[in-house]
Parts: sequence; C-alpha cells; structure tokens
Amino acid sequence: MPFPLKRALAFLFAFAGLAHAAPLDLRLPTENRHLFSGEFDKFYMYVDRNFEGQRSQPWEAGSFGLVRTPVRVANEVLLTKFHEGIDIQPIKRDAAGNPLDLVTSIADGTVVHISPLAGRSNYGKYLVVEHLWENSRVYSLYAHLADITCEPGDLVKVGSVLGRMGYTGAGINRVRSHLHLEIAFMMTNHFDDWQKASGGGINYQGNFNGMNLSGINPADFFLAHQKNPELQFSQFVASVPVYFKVIAPAKGTPDFVTRYPWIAQGLAEGAESWEISFSATGHPISFVPSLRKVAEPTVSQIRPSTFPHRLLTRGLVTGEENRASLSPNGKKLVALLMGDFPISQP
Repeated sequence: MPFPLKRALAFLFAFAGLAHAAPLDLRLPTENRHLFSGEFDKFYMYVDRNFEGQRSQPWEAGSFGLVRTPVRVANEVLLTKFHEGIDIQPIKRDAAGNPLDLVTSIADGTVVHISPLAGRSNYGKYLVVEHLWENSRVYSLYAHLADITCEPGDLVKVGSVLGRMGYTGAGINRVRSHLHLEIAFMMTNHFDDWQKASGGGINYQGNFNGMNLSGINPADFFLAHQKNPELQFSQFVASVPVYFKVIAPAKGTPDFVTRYPWIAQGLAEGAESWEISFSATGHPISFVPSLRKVAEPTVSQIRPSTFPHRLLTRGLVTGEENRASLSPNGKKLVALLMGDFPISQP
C-alpha cells in the first residue's frame, strides 16, 4: 500500500475512534451548582470595579473571556482584560468568613503538579490534574486554594477531594474567596526554553506555568456537556468561534498537533505551512496544512471590526477592519505553539 494512502487511512481510523470515545463523566468542582440553574450572580465571584466614577461589583467579571478592565471607545464600552478561567463562589463559610468548600476533581485523572507556596504564582496555592480525553492530555487547574490535600502522581476519580477553597494569590481577600478553575491545552513541552527566549523571569512551575496552559471556557463546556452528555472535548473546541487565522511556516508536524491530533484537519505530508484558527482570546481551534509558502507567521484572516483588533484579542493582533497583523505578543504566542524557539538539549 502506498505510504500516503496508509497515512490517510490511519488518519480516518483515528477520527473514527474519536467519534466513539466513551462519554465524559464531568462534574463541577465544588458544591456550587448555580451555573446549571442560570443564577450566575450566585455562581461567579464578582470583582470590585470603579469605572468613570461608578463603583460596581459585576459577577460577569468572574466569568471567562474578555470580562475585565473596561475602556470607552467612542460611545461604546469594551472589556479588554482576559480572564482565563472561571471564579466560583463559596457555598459555606465559617464564623470568620473563611470558605469551607471542598474542591474536587472535575473528571478522572492524575495529579501532575502542585504549587504549595502561595507567593510563587498569582494563582496562589494551586494544582493541576491531567485527564486523558480522546487519547490526548487535557488539564484542569484549581487555584487560590487554602489547602492542597493531594500529591503529584495521585490517581483521582471524578469528585475526588483535592483541597479546600481559599483566597491565596494576587488581588484576593477573604470576602472575595473563590475557586479559579481552568480547563486547558498544554502549549509546549519546553516552556522553560520558550520563556528564556522570550526574556521571561524565574519559572517555578515548569511546564505547568499558567502561561503554558491555554484555556477554553469551562462554564460553556459544562453547560454544553449537560445538554449533550455524549459531547467530547474535541467537539466543543471545534465549536468555538474563530476570530483570526495565522499561517505559519511548517517544520514538519508541530508537537502541539502530535499531542492533540484531532485538532488537525488534513495531513501534513508535503505541507509548506499550517493555517491556525484562533479564538478572540488566542486559543487554538484548528490546524490546517497548506501549500502556501510564508517567511514568517502572518495573519491570513480576521473578523472585520470597527474597533481596534488589539482591544478584542488581548493585544495579540493589531489593525482595524480587514487589516491585521500579529503584535509582538501575538508572534510569541505562535512561536510557543509551533515550537519556533531554541530548545536546549537534554
């Protein structure tokens, strides 16, 4: 059998296997279930806001996406700061106001990282659980904990206790105690090398640094899964709206695609480049091999907007309307994703 045909058949069989993947047993990480009743003001932890002299406590700022730091542009108010997760309110507190809620694993998995020293991350005390979904590794991150009661290597089931909610980390007090939850891809297995190439500081967290975990909207995933219990993670990612696309030179198959083979639409054989679709927040949605030759990563498509794209993409893309180019941070993101940086030898 010719090699290209063998590759094509392997690709089709792999996706046929994904279509029959076992349903996910997925649960919220605390007793707070108000997400499912639509009582979002009781589910998300608010943020104190002072904008144009008006003080408010919007619960929306505890949700996922561009939900913080309002900026007025003409007669419109845009929220420009990215919150890469959801902040879940406590259900129980003691007499002093300390949260008592236990934090549990959202699905079966393995504890792969704990950060027990609050001062080493804006997340405070946090941990990461690795889930094997559709033969790929997806990560859930639990932050601002008071206590961590698990260790790396622990096998956990859905609902297993991992720790207790708290208010460790930057910008949080007892009143605003909450659990920050992320569900994410790992961008590279060589994060230290990328950080050094990007001029970053000390990395205490290795590959489990939050900058190396690219998150989807956990609340939307929970709600979509409740509606359709057969929903797979790959199907949810594919449903996320595309805001911009970048075409980047191909150097074989990126490690990211190797880790998440279902994100590729087509075979890499003979490809000169990859066209990557991104959400507005810079989350990769799909990789498509292309015969187009480019010297460097280039924006190939953008959702037209009358507002500056930098305000709608957390500064990853510059320009307006149909004109767009990658900012320095946008180029760093693509380099991280494509492995386009010096990698030290083991």
